[in-house]
Amino acid sequence: MPDRGGGPTGPRIRVGRPSRRVRTLLMTLGVLAVLGMAFTMFAGFWTDWLWYRSVNYSSVFTTTLWTKIGLFFVFGLLMALAVGFNIWLAHRLRPPLSAMSMEQQSLDRYRMGIAPYKKWLLLAITALVGLIAGASASSQWRTWLMWVNGVPFGEKDPQFHLDVGFYAFDLPWYRFLLGFGFAAAILSVIAAALTHYLYGGLRITSPGARATAAATGHLSVLIGIFVALKAVAYWLDRYGLAVKSSDFKATDNWTGLRYVDANAYLPAKTILFCIAVICALLFFATLWRRTWQLPVIGFGLMVLSAILIGGLYPAIVQKFQVQPNEQAKEAPYVEKNLKATRDAYGIDGTKVTEYPGTSKTEDKTKLRDDVDATASIRILDPNIVSPTFQQLQQIRNYYAFPTNLDVDRYAKDGKDQDTVIGLREINLNGIPKRNWINDHFRYTHGYGVVAAEGTNADAQGRPDFTESDLPSKGDLGTYEQRVYYGEKTTMYSIVGGPQKEIDYSDDSGEKTYSYKADSGVSLSNPVNRAAYAVAFGEPQILYSGAIGDGSRILYNRTPKERVEAVAPWLTIDGDAYPAVVDGRIQWIVDAYTTTNGYPYSSRTTLGDTTADSLTATNDQRAVVAQQNQVNYIRNSVKATVDAYSGEVKLFQWDTKDPVLKTWMKAFPDTVKPKSEISKPLMDHLRYPQDLFKVQRELLTRYHVKDATTFLSGSEVWQVPDDPTNKSGSAVPPYYLSMKMPDQKAQAFSLTTTLTPNGRDNLSAFMAVDAEAGTSDYGKIRILKLPTNTTVNGPSQVQSQFNSEQNIAETIRLLRGGDSEVEYGNLLAVPLDGGLLYVEPVYVRGGGLEYPLLRKVLVSYGGTTAFEDTLGEALNKVFGAEGPTTEPPDEGEQEGGTTPPPTSTNPTVQEALNDAQDAFKAGQEALKKNDWEAYGTAQKDLEDALKRAEDAQAQADRTGGSGGGGGGDSAGPTSSPKPSSSPSGS
Repeated sequence: MPDRGGGPTGPRIRVGRPSRRVRTLLMTLGVLAVLGMAFTMFAGFWTDWLWYRSVNYSSVFTTTLWTKIGLFFVFGLLMALAVGFNIWLAHRLRPPLSAMSMEQQSLDRYRMGIAPYKKWLLLAITALVGLIAGASASSQWRTWLMWVNGVPFGEKDPQFHLDVGFYAFDLPWYRFLLGFGFAAAILSVIAAALTHYLYGGLRITSPGARATAAATGHLSVLIGIFVALKAVAYWLDRYGLAVKSSDFKATDNWTGLRYVDANAYLPAKTILFCIAVICALLFFATLWRRTWQLPVIGFGLMVLSAILIGGLYPAIVQKFQVQPNEQAKEAPYVEKNLKATRDAYGIDGTKVTEYPGTSKTEDKTKLRDDVDATASIRILDPNIVSPTFQQLQQIRNYYAFPTNLDVDRYAKDGKDQDTVIGLREINLNGIPKRNWINDHFRYTHGYGVVAAEGTNADAQGRPDFTESDLPSKGDLGTYEQRVYYGEKTTMYSIVGGPQKEIDYSDDSGEKTYSYKADSGVSLSNPVNRAAYAVAFGEPQILYSGAIGDGSRILYNRTPKERVEAVAPWLTIDGDAYPAVVDGRIQWIVDAYTTTNGYPYSSRTTLGDTTADSLTATNDQRAVVAQQNQVNYIRNSVKATVDAYSGEVKLFQWDTKDPVLKTWMKAFPDTVKPKSEISKPLMDHLRYPQDLFKVQRELLTRYHVKDATTFLSGSEVWQVPDDPTNKSGSAVPPYYLSMKMPDQKAQAFSLTTTLTPNGRDNLSAFMAVDAEAGTSDYGKIRILKLPTNTTVNGPSQVQSQFNSEQNIAETIRLLRGGDSEVEYGNLLAVPLDGGLLYVEPVYVRGGGLEYPLLRKVLVSYGGTTAFEDTLGEALNKVFGAEGPTTEPPDEGEQEGGTTPPPTSTNPTVQEALNDAQDAFKAGQEALKKNDWEAYGTAQKDLEDALKRAEDAQAQADRTGGSGGGGGGDSAGPTSSPKPSSSPSGS
């Protein structure tokens, strides 16, 4: 029989070779193809390096790159060596002769066929498995960096008394190593078995023994290694029980040991570990015994034990010990879960206070003055008025505002006030003529901040702007207004070169500008231009004359995108918001450190717990990393992105977070200390919405501290659906300056309501101090309502509002013609033991393309008011006479405007006559639902009243009324300006 080392050589058949010209052409095409692929890969690498260097975070790129490369080569090489060595060893252990059988004769043909290529085949196989293993290992760069840089939490789990850092940083790496070992063992067994079979070491149909002694020993050792790894897996599984997720009737995302885990699975894993060790030793013993009998019996016993001890026994314990007395058995483990979950999500300091839900004051008129002291009620809804900002402050079609505006605080007259703010960003869809030059060279940036008071609207229901026009001017002072980086700025731009940019246009014409910051990547280098031409699939970058000295390319321009790129180990909040800080527009981005390895803490999926009615309609508000399952979260980093230069700064916010400390060890000098946060920036930092939404979801169950109550489910709450729209999604939390019952003054807060599970009445009101830099920042307060009384929840208040006949009739009139009614944020404010609800109502239509504030709903203690202004609605609910209430004219409609008393001063009288005419015109327009005409009439009315006031003031200064009737004249103090309705109804 032929030797297994090779085969006979037959006669060579000469095949006609292609011509030299064809060979040269094919070789040239092959070289060009290889060079093209190589340059494409180089372009991706080079542009990434240039970008990280441009933002001064090159260390993030290099650390990540070298970690991936190191893991790729180390584990790729280990896998290749493991598989290659076992193939080589199986070949070395081949029998010199094979049995006479049809099976071996068939295999001889394969042996002879591969004989000349054995080395190349071995290299190819080992290279393939090495590449696959290396690529898989390189994706574990986060796991490696956390393991090698991990710092202790300083807290121990209650079962094994190991530091939490073991579960968060060490256990994931050990499990990766174990998985890699399993893969190497399985592939080695397969490769060795195939080689032994090919060269006769293993036989299926041949007479005699099925395996040679050498093959038996080799494969037994490999299987023994696999079983030994299984023993290690059983041992690690013991610790894994502390972070194991399971469904439990108290919660769907339970993590940690329960009674059956501690009393059945844990001892079972220990027993199976011992059995696996013995079984592995039996396999290793085949090196001397040369028989499969004992190892096979041991392996069978291990499998049977895994079924009986690891599966059947825990099921029996659960059925006959736990279920008959579940609360008593599970209570100690539930208490551990309660404590761990509250610690891991930062809700352990939550203060729960009993709250009556009904007012203790019989005379409600006394509460009217308390409202202003309790809350600065925001009637401007940032999620509705973006079209209004767009219509009134867009100025040019190539500007646009985000779909949802933001709420911030700015000082006015020495007092902070809630402000709705948005940036006028570039809108490429509004460019008069779309082409490559216009899209990427001329229309490159937005311009200016637009802001409005959150608690006011003007006479026509429009925002009361505190910063407006183009260029923007107002209360914010002087600052760099150009917006090169923003939420809507997703296209790349090439700036600073020969081509001038459109800056803005005003009455004097179009202004041009050339970018002056050093942001972006220089395109002066032809290699850079070629790399970006390939990376962006835009060949014009390579040869366009619009690119020259000084040209720089700007990309990755959204704030969340930039922060995520420079800190890929952070989870980014869904809502980046702008603030004017030290003469610059800064985007503020909240970022989180997370882990899913906190023992006993229940897990949550970020995409699910942070979803609400805003994310349902605007995916830009969704948290990054939607599918991440976590059971520990900290708002550990506050980041800023300069809207002009794109500069990214990361500031350490949570100085105690061990996860952040670990990443700061892995990426030194990337996160600045908290002490470097300036006072102007601190004034605009706030508690992040996504963290609050995660915490409120957990607190629907984890507000209780008693295991028995937790298990009974009697105190489970839920986040109510948003009653102001039909999305069926959760109500979003709202920023509001307000005072909780135990607070002495208003604080900027993030608030939400909670209802009992499956019901609509109110069960709790939750608020967190959102003002950074204060001693109470992050303090969560919950007002828990009694279960034996019913207090209306948000949907019930909305239903009551919609069902009242007078309100429904007014809504019907407002919806007349082609108008639409939009309900603003339904705000809840604790007041004197009860809950005050306030909801602005907007109308869009009648020739207007944007919503205007027309009415305000107020509800308190079962009394509802639906008036033109917040003040009027509060007066009606509390039965108080406010400064804006005057006896209506005979012809005054609800929500109309009453001119002041007449004056004998001819000039004043003429102005008042004009005011009366404007008022009548407004009422006629209102009846016809002609909102455009109504707006014009309101403007005429305002002008006429101003003329009357000025004329009367002039008459008072000259000592007479100009008409001899000074005794009857009504000056500005005796005839106040009438209440102009923001609703216009």
